[in-house]
Order: sequence, then C-alpha cells, then structure tokens
Amino acid sequence: MKNHMQRLTTLRRVTALLGVLVFMTSTTVSATTLSDIFQVAEQINQSAIRSQSKIDALTAETRELLSTYKTVLKEIEGLRVYNRQLEKQIDNQETEMSELAGAIDKVTLIERQITPLMLRMIDGLEQFVELDIPFLLDERMDRVDRLREMMDRADVAVSEKFSQVLRAFQIENDYGRTMETYGDTISIGGTERKVDILKVGRIALVYQTPDGSETGMYNRNSQAYEPIDDTYQSSIRQGIRMARQQATQDLFSIPLHGAEAAQ
Repeated sequence: MKNHMQRLTTLRRVTALLGVLVFMTSTTVSATTLSDIFQVAEQINQSAIRSQSKIDALTAETRELLSTYKTVLKEIEGLRVYNRQLEKQIDNQETEMSELAGAIDKVTLIERQITPLMLRMIDGLEQFVELDIPFLLDERMDRVDRLREMMDRADVAVSEKFSQVLRAFQIENDYGRTMETYGDTISIGGTERKVDILKVGRIALVYQTPDGSETGMYNRNSQAYEPIDDTYQSSIRQGIRMARQQATQDLFSIPLHGAEAAQ
C-alpha cells in the first residue's frame, strides 16, 4: 500500500511537470506564431502602401495622359479646320494665278500695241507745240525730248511711260485755260528784245517791254511778234500784274485778230 501511494505521488508529479512543459511549449509556440503573423501583416501593409502609391502615381499619370490626349485632339481638330481653310485659300490662289497668267499674256500684247501708240502720241505732241503759238517754247520742247528719252529706258514701266505721256497732254490742255506771264527774249523786226510775255489761254500772246514803252502781240499769220499802238498799253500792263498776282483779278482788254485774219 505504501509503495502504491509513492508511485501515485510520483505519477502526479510527473503529470504536473508534463503539464507545465506543455503549457510552456504552447505559450512559446503561440508567442512565436503571433510575432510572425504581425510581421507578415506589417509586410503586407507596407506592400499595400507601396502598391497604393504606385496606383496613385499611375492614376495621376493616366489623368495627365488623358488631359494631354484631349488637348492633342483639340489641336488636331484645329489643324484640320486650318488645313481646310488653307486648301480653300490655295484653290483661290491657284484660280488667281491662272487669271493673272492670262492677264500677263494680255498685258504683253497690250505693251506691244501701246508702245507704238505712245511714240505716235509724242510725235503728235511735238507737232502740236511747233504749230501752236510760241509760248514757253523751250519748256514745252524740253518736255517732249524727256518723253523720247524715257521711251528708250528699260527701267521705266510701260504704265509709267503712258502716264507721263498723258500728263504731258494734260499740261498742254491746261495751257488753254490759264493766264501766265514770264520774261523772254524775242525778235521784233529783226532785233532781239527782252520783254514780258503775257499768255491768255490760247487766244492771245502779247508782250510789253519792262519800261512799258512798247507793246505788241504775236501774229499767227506772219508767225512773228509785231508792235501795236498804245491803246492796249495800260490794259496789258494790268494783265501782267494780275498774272503775277500783284493785282486783283479783273477784266482787261487784249488785242485779237479778226476771224478772217485768224484763218
């Protein structure tokens, strides 16, 4: 009986010791497992954070790319509109070029035709000056000579040449409506005299010496200057002063040839 009790006591001690060992082992295993779990969870969290950062970065990049894409689409659409407009302009320019080419051909033809016309006009102008009453003769003949020189110049456009020829005709036309005076040396009875010339349109060309002692007129029939009586002396002097703007414009008398004499 005593031995049986000793064995039972020993068995109980061993069982208690095993329980302690099991508890201690279980606790150690549990502690180790939780630590690993926490570590793994932390790694997962860190990985998730990194993944989220990548996702955020990709999202921002995607939004930026989308915005750029929309901008590019707008630019492309704008370029398409611009290109369509340019195509219309090019078409219009090609039409204009075609029309200009035709106009250039016509201009070339006109230039070939207008140059002989201008030469004939200059010849006619020279003849007109020679047949007209001889006022400002040097100035008018110099103008004709300049026109002839201009016609030989290659650096002057045909349009400018034609404009200058028309201008010369316009000046000659204006002489018929103007009154002017100037100093000149003329031949009177074979003697050279310095006089004041008064031109009244193309109806009269008279003269008077600076001292007023002699007055005369150009005779179309004899094509020479001839003295006249003193009837018109003061009137012609007044006309000269009016032409010089030294007197108020007013009526004055001038000598005229009769209709038969003018023929």
